[in-house]
Amino acid sequence: MSVSAVLRNARELLAEAGLHGAFLVRNLDTGDEIGLDADTPFPAASLVKVPLAVAVLERVARGDLDPATPIDITPGLITTPGTTTGLSRFRHPARVALDDLLYLSIAISDGVAADALFDLTPPAAVAAELRRLCIEGIAVRHRISELTDTPRERLRPDEAHLAQALAIGTATAGSGHPVAQLDVTRANTGSARAFVDLLHALWRPTTIGEATAARVRELMADNLLRQRLAPDFTSDAARWSSKTGTLLHLRHEVGVVDHTDGQSYAVAALTASRVPAVAQPGSEATMAHVARVLHGYLRTGAPPWWG
Repeated sequence: MSVSAVLRNARELLAEAGLHGAFLVRNLDTGDEIGLDADTPFPAASLVKVPLAVAVLERVARGDLDPATPIDITPGLITTPGTTTGLSRFRHPARVALDDLLYLSIAISDGVAADALFDLTPPAAVAAELRRLCIEGIAVRHRISELTDTPRERLRPDEAHLAQALAIGTATAGSGHPVAQLDVTRANTGSARAFVDLLHALWRPTTIGEATAARVRELMADNLLRQRLAPDFTSDAARWSSKTGTLLHLRHEVGVVDHTDGQSYAVAALTASRVPAVAQPGSEATMAHVARVLHGYLRTGAPPWWG
Protein backbone atom coordinates (compact mmCIF):
# COMPACT_ATOMS: atom_id res chain seq x y z
CA MET A 1 0.00 0.00 0.00
CA SER A 2 1.35 3.44 -0.94
CA VAL A 3 1.86 6.30 1.52
CA SER A 4 -0.93 8.25 -0.17
CA ALA A 5 -3.32 5.33 0.31
CA VAL A 6 -2.34 5.00 3.98
CA LEU A 7 -2.99 8.71 4.57
CA ARG A 8 -6.26 8.62 2.64
CA ASN A 9 -7.49 5.74 4.81
CA ALA A 10 -6.35 7.62 7.92
CA ARG A 11 -8.44 10.65 6.94
CA GLU A 12 -11.45 8.43 6.33
CA LEU A 13 -11.07 6.76 9.72
CA LEU A 14 -10.84 10.11 11.48
CA ALA A 15 -13.85 11.48 9.59
CA GLU A 16 -15.95 8.45 10.55
CA ALA A 17 -15.13 9.19 14.20
CA GLY A 18 -16.09 12.87 13.80
CA LEU A 19 -12.49 14.02 13.97
CA HIS A 20 -10.06 16.03 11.94
CA GLY A 21 -6.46 16.36 12.94
CA ALA A 22 -2.74 16.56 12.34
CA PHE A 23 -0.40 13.63 12.85
CA LEU A 24 3.33 13.07 12.48
CA VAL A 25 5.50 10.05 13.29
CA ARG A 26 9.30 10.32 12.96
CA ASN A 27 12.14 7.87 13.38
CA LEU A 28 14.46 9.82 15.69
CA ASP A 29 17.64 8.28 14.27
CA THR A 30 16.99 8.22 10.53
CA GLY A 31 14.67 11.24 10.34
CA ASP A 32 12.21 9.27 8.20
CA GLU A 33 8.64 10.37 8.87
CA ILE A 34 5.02 10.04 7.82
CA GLY A 35 2.43 12.70 8.53
CA LEU A 36 -1.01 14.09 7.94
CA ASP A 37 -1.44 17.91 7.86
CA ALA A 38 1.66 18.05 10.07
CA ASP A 39 2.25 21.78 9.57
CA THR A 40 -1.25 22.92 10.55
CA PRO A 41 -1.16 24.88 13.85
CA PHE A 42 -3.55 23.86 16.64
CA PRO A 43 -4.22 25.43 20.03
CA ALA A 44 -1.80 23.58 22.27
CA ALA A 45 -3.84 23.33 25.50
CA SER A 46 -1.71 21.52 28.13
CA LEU A 47 0.97 20.50 25.64
CA VAL A 48 2.51 23.91 26.42
CA LYS A 49 3.64 22.46 29.75
CA VAL A 50 6.47 20.62 27.97
CA PRO A 51 8.22 23.76 26.61
CA LEU A 52 7.53 25.37 30.00
CA ALA A 53 9.40 22.53 31.72
CA VAL A 54 12.27 22.87 29.24
CA ALA A 55 12.57 26.61 29.90
CA VAL A 56 12.47 26.19 33.69
CA LEU A 57 15.06 23.40 33.66
CA GLU A 58 17.39 25.35 31.38
CA ARG A 59 17.26 28.18 33.94
CA VAL A 60 18.02 25.62 36.66
CA ALA A 61 21.04 24.43 34.66
CA ARG A 62 22.32 28.02 34.42
CA GLY A 63 21.90 28.52 38.16
CA ASP A 64 19.06 31.07 37.83
CA LEU A 65 16.66 28.79 39.72
CA ASP A 66 17.13 26.21 42.49
CA PRO A 67 14.96 23.08 42.06
CA ALA A 68 14.71 22.72 45.85
CA THR A 69 13.22 26.20 46.33
CA PRO A 70 9.90 25.96 48.23
CA ILE A 71 7.02 27.76 46.51
CA ASP A 72 3.91 28.89 48.40
CA ILE A 73 0.82 27.87 46.44
CA THR A 74 -2.61 29.43 46.63
CA PRO A 75 -5.17 26.61 46.33
CA GLY A 76 -6.97 26.25 43.00
CA LEU A 77 -10.37 25.77 44.66
CA ILE A 78 -11.79 24.21 41.47
CA THR A 79 -14.87 22.17 42.36
CA THR A 80 -16.59 21.79 38.98
CA PRO A 81 -16.57 18.31 37.39
CA GLY A 82 -13.78 17.77 34.92
CA THR A 83 -10.22 16.64 34.44
CA THR A 84 -8.46 19.25 36.59
CA THR A 85 -6.13 17.58 39.07
CA GLY A 86 -3.73 18.08 41.96
CA LEU A 87 -3.17 21.57 43.35
CA SER A 88 -5.95 22.81 41.07
CA ARG A 89 -8.40 21.11 43.44
CA PHE A 90 -6.62 21.87 46.71
CA ARG A 91 -8.72 23.77 49.26
CA HIS A 92 -5.86 24.97 51.46
CA PRO A 93 -2.50 26.69 50.88
CA ALA A 94 0.48 24.43 50.24
CA ARG A 95 4.26 24.72 49.95
CA VAL A 96 5.86 22.70 47.15
CA ALA A 97 9.44 22.56 45.86
CA LEU A 98 10.03 23.83 42.33
CA ASP A 99 11.17 20.40 41.09
CA ASP A 100 8.00 18.81 42.46
CA LEU A 101 5.91 21.44 40.67
CA LEU A 102 7.51 20.22 37.45
CA TYR A 103 6.43 16.68 38.27
CA LEU A 104 2.85 17.74 39.03
CA SER A 105 2.66 19.87 35.89
CA ILE A 106 3.76 17.08 33.52
CA ALA A 107 2.76 13.83 35.23
CA ILE A 108 -0.80 14.81 36.20
CA SER A 109 -1.13 17.99 34.10
CA ASP A 110 -1.71 20.18 37.16
CA GLY A 111 -2.59 23.68 35.95
CA VAL A 112 -1.92 25.46 39.25
CA ALA A 113 1.54 23.86 39.43
CA ALA A 114 2.23 25.00 35.87
CA ASP A 115 1.14 28.56 36.63
CA ALA A 116 3.43 28.64 39.67
CA LEU A 117 6.23 27.84 37.22
CA PHE A 118 4.94 30.53 34.84
CA ASP A 119 5.19 32.98 37.76
CA LEU A 120 8.94 32.32 37.72
CA THR A 121 9.33 32.00 33.95
CA PRO A 122 6.52 33.93 32.20
CA PRO A 123 5.20 33.00 28.74
CA ALA A 124 7.41 35.58 27.00
CA ALA A 125 10.48 34.12 28.74
CA VAL A 126 9.49 30.57 27.69
CA ALA A 127 9.08 31.78 24.11
CA ALA A 128 12.51 33.43 24.27
CA GLU A 129 14.06 30.23 25.60
CA LEU A 130 12.59 28.26 22.69
CA ARG A 131 14.13 30.76 20.27
CA ARG A 132 17.51 30.44 22.00
CA LEU A 133 17.28 26.67 21.63
CA CYS A 134 16.33 27.00 17.92
CA ILE A 135 12.97 25.28 18.48
CA GLU A 136 10.46 26.85 16.11
CA GLY A 137 6.72 26.62 15.52
CA ILE A 138 5.47 26.67 19.13
CA ALA A 139 3.87 29.92 20.32
CA VAL A 140 3.68 30.49 24.09
CA ARG A 141 1.39 33.44 24.79
CA HIS A 142 -0.56 32.84 28.01
CA ARG A 143 -0.70 31.00 31.31
CA ILE A 144 -2.63 27.81 32.01
CA SER A 145 -5.27 29.58 34.11
CA GLU A 146 -6.73 30.99 30.90
CA LEU A 147 -7.65 27.45 29.85
CA THR A 148 -10.12 27.31 32.75
CA ASP A 149 -11.87 30.51 31.66
CA THR A 150 -13.92 29.28 28.70
CA PRO A 151 -17.72 29.12 28.20
CA ARG A 152 -17.56 25.59 29.66
CA GLU A 153 -16.83 26.94 33.15
CA ARG A 154 -19.87 29.23 33.04
CA LEU A 155 -22.35 26.48 32.25
CA ARG A 156 -23.98 23.83 34.40
CA PRO A 157 -22.65 20.26 34.01
CA ASP A 158 -25.77 19.28 32.09
CA GLU A 159 -25.11 22.13 29.64
CA ALA A 160 -21.52 21.14 28.81
CA HIS A 161 -22.56 20.09 25.31
CA LEU A 162 -23.42 23.74 24.57
CA ALA A 163 -19.79 24.78 25.11
CA GLN A 164 -18.69 21.92 22.87
CA ALA A 165 -21.11 23.07 20.17
CA LEU A 166 -19.80 26.64 20.43
CA ALA A 167 -16.21 25.42 20.12
CA ILE A 168 -17.06 23.32 17.07
CA GLY A 169 -19.36 25.66 15.20
CA THR A 170 -17.82 29.12 15.42
CA ALA A 171 -14.29 28.72 14.04
CA THR A 172 -13.42 30.82 11.01
CA ALA A 173 -11.87 29.54 7.80
CA GLY A 174 -8.55 31.02 8.93
CA SER A 175 -8.63 29.21 12.31
CA GLY A 176 -9.81 32.28 14.18
CA HIS A 177 -12.30 31.76 16.99
CA PRO A 178 -14.42 33.86 19.38
CA VAL A 179 -13.08 31.68 22.23
CA ALA A 180 -9.59 33.13 22.63
CA GLN A 181 -8.03 29.85 23.76
CA LEU A 182 -9.09 28.28 20.44
CA ASP A 183 -7.90 31.15 18.22
CA VAL A 184 -4.50 30.30 16.74
CA THR A 185 -3.54 33.98 16.62
CA ARG A 186 -4.11 34.43 20.37
CA ALA A 187 -3.66 31.02 21.98
CA ASN A 188 -0.64 28.91 22.82
CA THR A 189 -0.19 26.97 19.59
CA GLY A 190 1.94 24.42 17.81
CA SER A 191 1.83 22.05 14.87
CA ALA A 192 2.41 18.31 14.92
CA ARG A 193 5.78 18.97 13.27
CA ALA A 194 6.74 21.58 15.86
CA PHE A 195 6.01 19.23 18.75
CA VAL A 196 7.85 16.35 17.07
CA ASP A 197 10.80 18.71 16.59
CA LEU A 198 10.68 19.47 20.32
CA LEU A 199 10.57 15.77 21.19
CA HIS A 200 13.44 15.13 18.79
CA ALA A 201 15.45 17.83 20.56
CA LEU A 202 14.73 16.18 23.93
CA TRP A 203 15.49 12.59 22.93
CA ARG A 204 18.51 13.43 20.77
CA PRO A 205 19.70 16.66 22.43
CA THR A 206 22.04 19.07 20.71
CA THR A 207 20.94 22.57 21.73
CA ILE A 208 19.02 21.52 24.86
CA GLY A 209 21.24 20.68 27.82
CA GLU A 210 21.68 16.98 28.60
CA ALA A 211 20.42 17.39 32.17
CA THR A 212 17.31 19.27 31.01
CA ALA A 213 16.54 16.71 28.31
CA ALA A 214 16.99 13.77 30.69
CA ARG A 215 14.69 15.29 33.33
CA VAL A 216 11.93 16.11 30.81
CA ARG A 217 12.13 12.57 29.39
CA GLU A 218 11.82 11.22 32.94
CA LEU A 219 8.81 13.45 33.65
CA MET A 220 7.05 12.41 30.45
CA ALA A 221 7.68 8.74 31.21
CA ASP A 222 5.88 9.31 34.53
CA ASN A 223 2.76 10.72 32.84
CA LEU A 224 -0.28 9.20 34.59
CA LEU A 225 -2.84 10.25 31.93
CA ARG A 226 -2.67 7.14 29.78
CA GLN A 227 -6.14 6.74 28.31
CA ARG A 228 -5.38 8.15 24.88
CA LEU A 229 -2.36 6.88 22.89
CA ALA A 230 -0.72 4.84 25.65
CA PRO A 231 -2.87 1.71 25.17
CA ASP A 232 -1.60 1.43 21.58
CA PHE A 233 2.06 2.18 22.29
CA THR A 234 2.82 0.57 25.66
CA SER A 235 4.04 -3.02 25.82
CA ASP A 236 6.73 -5.18 27.42
CA ALA A 237 8.87 -4.33 24.40
CA ALA A 238 8.27 -0.58 24.31
CA ARG A 239 8.12 2.40 26.68
CA TRP A 240 5.71 5.25 25.99
CA SER A 241 6.54 8.74 27.36
CA SER A 242 4.07 11.51 26.61
CA LYS A 243 2.04 14.60 27.43
CA THR A 244 -1.66 15.06 26.73
CA GLY A 245 -3.60 18.22 25.99
CA THR A 246 -7.37 18.66 26.26
CA LEU A 247 -9.57 21.71 25.80
CA LEU A 248 -13.26 21.65 24.89
CA HIS A 249 -13.34 19.69 21.59
CA LEU A 250 -9.54 19.34 21.34
CA ARG A 251 -7.77 16.10 22.22
CA HIS A 252 -4.00 15.94 21.75
CA GLU A 253 -1.09 13.77 22.76
CA VAL A 254 2.60 13.94 21.88
CA GLY A 255 5.19 11.41 22.94
CA VAL A 256 8.00 9.03 22.12
CA VAL A 257 7.91 5.23 21.93
CA ASP A 258 11.28 3.69 22.79
CA HIS A 259 11.53 0.11 21.54
CA THR A 260 13.79 -2.43 23.22
CA ASP A 261 15.58 -2.96 19.87
CA GLY A 262 16.92 0.62 20.22
CA GLN A 263 14.62 2.37 17.77
CA SER A 264 12.70 5.44 18.98
CA TYR A 265 9.81 7.18 17.27
CA ALA A 266 8.28 10.56 18.10
CA VAL A 267 4.52 10.73 17.66
CA ALA A 268 2.25 13.78 17.61
CA ALA A 269 -1.53 13.50 17.35
CA LEU A 270 -3.47 16.78 17.45
CA THR A 271 -7.22 16.45 16.92
CA ALA A 272 -10.48 18.39 17.02
CA SER A 273 -13.88 16.73 17.28
CA ARG A 274 -17.06 17.66 15.43
CA VAL A 275 -19.15 15.83 18.04
CA PRO A 276 -20.57 18.06 20.85
CA ALA A 277 -19.88 15.64 23.70
CA VAL A 278 -17.49 15.85 26.64
CA ALA A 279 -16.69 12.14 26.94
CA GLN A 280 -15.58 10.58 23.65
CA PRO A 281 -13.65 7.37 24.34
CA GLY A 282 -14.31 6.17 20.80
CA SER A 283 -12.65 9.26 19.34
CA GLU A 284 -9.61 8.75 21.57
CA ALA A 285 -9.40 5.11 20.49
CA THR A 286 -9.54 6.18 16.83
CA MET A 287 -6.80 8.78 17.16
CA ALA A 288 -4.62 6.20 18.90
CA HIS A 289 -5.33 3.64 16.18
CA VAL A 290 -4.41 6.08 13.41
CA ALA A 291 -1.18 7.02 15.22
CA ARG A 292 -0.28 3.36 15.72
CA VAL A 293 -0.93 2.50 12.08
CA LEU A 294 1.28 5.38 10.88
CA HIS A 295 4.00 4.29 13.30
CA GLY A 296 3.73 0.67 12.21
CA TYR A 297 3.90 1.58 8.53
CA LEU A 298 6.99 3.74 9.09
CA ARG A 299 8.67 1.12 11.29
CA THR A 300 8.06 -1.97 9.12
CA GLY A 301 6.98 -0.72 5.69
CA ALA A 302 4.21 -3.29 5.81
CA PRO A 303 0.65 -2.43 4.67
CA PRO A 304 -1.40 -1.49 7.72
CA TRP A 305 -4.35 -3.40 9.05
CA TRP A 306 -7.22 -0.95 9.50
CA GLY A 307 -9.65 -3.05 11.49
